[in-house]
Amino acid sequence: MATGNSDSSLASSMTDLMTSLAVIFILLLVASLNNTQQEGEMTRKSILLKLREKLSSELKDYEQQGFEVRNDPKDPLGLIVVVPAGLLNFEVDRSSIPAPGIEFLRTVMPKIASTICDPEFRSDVNSIVVEGHTDSTGSDDRNLPLSQERSLAVVQDSLRVLSDHEANGAGVHSFKPCFVELLSATGRGSAELILDEQGQEDKNKSRRVIFKIRVRSLEQRIIKEIVGGNDGVSSRQP
Repeated sequence: MATGNSDSSLASSMTDLMTSLAVIFILLLVASLNNTQQEGEMTRKSILLKLREKLSSELKDYEQQGFEVRNDPKDPLGLIVVVPAGLLNFEVDRSSIPAPGIEFLRTVMPKIASTICDPEFRSDVNSIVVEGHTDSTGSDDRNLPLSQERSLAVVQDSLRVLSDHEANGAGVHSFKPCFVELLSATGRGSAELILDEQGQEDKNKSRRVIFKIRVRSLEQRIIKEIVGGNDGVSSRQP
């Protein structure tokens, strides 16, 4: 009987020990994950700040006209490139890029491409989305495809700009494959109108295109480091 009680006590002690070790392991794992998330948060903020400052510096010539790079309030991993008023504001029911917008793209796209695809940032940027918008005129059935046509027009012209620079030996060709991989077009229709100070729709400003740049999340960074890859260049087209 004494032997049985001893074995039972030993088994109970072992169970308590294993339970304690499991609790300690879980606490250490949670602490480690919290530290990793905090480090990832700091890294993300640092990357966004550096990228925003770099783009702002490269395009400071347009600052007085209203050019701005700011954090996306709807996406903690995103930046919004605000195009100066009037440069990419489209005519009613049209997707043709206005002349000032064409000149703007020819000036800024090589700088945006060279900045984002520079070794300092190219492994951290996940996507560049050209987002088209319309005013409230017309139906959703028309506005959604129209906004997509506008964004696609900007994407196509941006790629033509980079091709021209490549043909002219301007050195942009080394960034173009990376930029093509990251670039895409989408349309939001009239879902995000621009309002004036009185809260009324500014239809001219609503017919616009903006750029959204998104950096990789912590999970995406880890996967990229594990998988490796071809430095952000693939056959995917926007």
